Amino acid sequence: MMIVLAFLPIIGFAQEFELTGKVIDASMDFPLEYASVSAKSIEDGSIINGGVTNREGMFSIKLEKGTYDLEIEYISFEVKYISNFTIDKDTDLGTIKLRAKAGELGEVTVVAETTQVEVRLDKKIYTVGKDLTTAGGTVSDALGNVPSVTVDIDGAISLRGNNNVRILINGKPSSVAGFGDQDVFQQLPAEAIESVEVITSPSARYDAEGTAGIINIILKREKTLGFNGSIRGTLGDPKNTGAFIDLNLRTDNFNVFTSLGYTDRTRPGNAFFDTEFSNPELDFNRIIEVREYNRNGQNYNVNAGAEYFIDDMSSVTASLFARLGDDGDVTTNTNSRFVDGIENSSTVRIENELEDDESFQYSMNYEKRFDKENRDHKLTADIQYSSSNETKTGIINENQILPSDSLVAFQDNLETEKRDSYLIQADYVKPMGDAQFEAGFRGDYSDQSQGFLVQRQNLETGNLEIDEFVSSDFDFQQNITAVYTQYGNKFDKFSFLLGLRYEQTQLKGTTTPLVPENFDRNFDFDKNFGGFFPTVNLVYELGEDENVTLGYNRRINRPRSWFLNPFPSQSSRVNVFQGNPDLDPSFANAFDLGYLKRWEKLTLTSSIYYQRETDAFERVERDTGRRTEEDNIQINENIPINLSSEERYGAELGILYNPTKWLRTNLSFNYFRFQSEGSFEGIEYGATNESYFGRFSSNVILPWKIQWQTNAFYRGPRVNAQTETDPIASIDLAFSKDFLKDDNLTISLNVRDLFNSRKRDQFTIAENFTSNSSFQWRVRQVTATVVYRFNQQKREQNRKGDDDDGDFGGS
Repeated sequence: MMIVLAFLPIIGFAQEFELTGKVIDASMDFPLEYASVSAKSIEDGSIINGGVTNREGMFSIKLEKGTYDLEIEYISFEVKYISNFTIDKDTDLGTIKLRAKAGELGEVTVVAETTQVEVRLDKKIYTVGKDLTTAGGTVSDALGNVPSVTVDIDGAISLRGNNNVRILINGKPSSVAGFGDQDVFQQLPAEAIESVEVITSPSARYDAEGTAGIINIILKREKTLGFNGSIRGTLGDPKNTGAFIDLNLRTDNFNVFTSLGYTDRTRPGNAFFDTEFSNPELDFNRIIEVREYNRNGQNYNVNAGAEYFIDDMSSVTASLFARLGDDGDVTTNTNSRFVDGIENSSTVRIENELEDDESFQYSMNYEKRFDKENRDHKLTADIQYSSSNETKTGIINENQILPSDSLVAFQDNLETEKRDSYLIQADYVKPMGDAQFEAGFRGDYSDQSQGFLVQRQNLETGNLEIDEFVSSDFDFQQNITAVYTQYGNKFDKFSFLLGLRYEQTQLKGTTTPLVPENFDRNFDFDKNFGGFFPTVNLVYELGEDENVTLGYNRRINRPRSWFLNPFPSQSSRVNVFQGNPDLDPSFANAFDLGYLKRWEKLTLTSSIYYQRETDAFERVERDTGRRTEEDNIQINENIPINLSSEERYGAELGILYNPTKWLRTNLSFNYFRFQSEGSFEGIEYGATNESYFGRFSSNVILPWKIQWQTNAFYRGPRVNAQTETDPIASIDLAFSKDFLKDDNLTISLNVRDLFNSRKRDQFTIAENFTSNSSFQWRVRQVTATVVYRFNQQKREQNRKGDDDDGDFGGS
């Protein structure tokens, strides 16, 4: 009986063996934490057992005696397969090396201790998620720290000094980006970004939109096994309050992710204008205008979704993005008018604007892989619907305070905007050894309607009367259908990627003035145009850590709706922006020659580029010939026009130098020059502009593991057809310290624009006036941030080391 009992465990339970090993990054010999290891049935592919690696990259799983297919996986790395693996004893697989996934041909991975840059045939990928100086900041702040990118004083984003840049979210146009309105990036939190792709020589896979290139923002989407997340809080001066929660649940069959965010920010700013007039018909010859901006905004953001793994070869993902905004802006504008140096009148204009906006985006993605051994052979299909609704109400009250107190103007504005957009996209990729074939389709169709109602108070009767010459409705449709194909291959040290894209565009606008009889022309338009957009990207490897790249692509710049809407804005009685329905698209041919060299502690990236654009856009300022009814002030308007041509060339240099573990430095420099020529209404607006900008960043680890980061930015002077802009210099500082076991709690403090110097000073010469101006969009900002992580490490070893980009601040 005792003998039978002794053998019961063997009879009733199969014996288990321990499978162990270590997973590292092949390029850096660095352990990969949270890599997943799965043992699957060779009959049906079901997962028998699995686990994840620890901080040292080690794993251990239990398996019964038998034969399995092993799969070792880490996000953005190639999957390692071990087929028909038999275990009949405790086994150590030793060190398993994973290589970074090459989404394009000719990828070169450049890695510093904390700065990660992936250089590919057509783009550079920067991980920016942990830059200390943008903690608690916005997406605009994060983009301002990316090499080649600048964010100017009022939030406009440029690439290599060219503001005609296409911005995508996760590779697609998106309501997240406000349908091209860059103001939204000053409201979304920087913590939402995983990486930024700077695509200066886009392949045929990407939209042909944007003559400067493409900036593709990749939002965070965790795929770590198990349940994990983080909680962040911010507090700043001026007011910068925020709370954010990131949650992720990953099992063998699905991945659920969500990010919730709330921000309450105040962004004070100021401006100064000193304008001298040469028109003898005016009652004065000089105006000094002082503006104070007090912008307040509360925003709620939700980014949630679920990915379901149908089987090992296919998955479907559904996601939702929503943003709700409630903003209140008060602008105080003081105007002093002078005659021969003596002030003879003064007014105060207060504009109180309330804005409610909401954006929703629903996406569905299907991915099918055809080859278990080569998971890049796949088909992806996307369907996306986006909608945006915005309502602005504005009360403008202007009073004269000199020589006597009196009401000059009272105005009640109502602006509404609604936009619906549909995106249908399919991409097929087939690797063939070192070669790769791609083909795809994209349909991007949008419908936008804008309503504008302006009521002015009749100073004699006191009644509000509708302004029939400004109030209007504007309906705009943009429909783009595109197909593309591209083929790439590699022969020894030479790689190429050749592509051709065709895009058919319709731009249709219908303008309905409140009283059509007041106008002697029809503002409606229906523009249809198509074209081929070829791309060429070449790489020659001079050595294992050295290569030369050459790129060519043809691009298009389509006028946006606000550039086509013929009715003027009402932000000022005397300085207005007005669209031009006769504006045509511009086309550009661009060339880019790059060089990369990597040493043990130093990485150098450089390029020179040239672009020629026809019918380039230029904004010109002119006297409308009209005067204000209340006080006979000259009204100037700013309108976009097509110039005949623009030539642009430049060079950029980037250096990553990490001499020791406690010191990391980063330097980039970009020089550009453009020359435009063309005339409008008999006036020549051609100009030559030569400028440059540079960034420097240092990250020092102080005693007690305190991180100290300094970012410096300098932009040289600029000139366009009418305006000279002075240089801008600024410095950002940040300090950070980790606490608790496994560094799960991080506290940081940063100061953006330490010396409060991020201002735009300009001098403008027009036909009938000259103007000196200074503009500061946002004053110095101090922000404290607290982050607590649960069931996840700090991710210091994320992919190839820290994911702190270490790149530097912009304006």
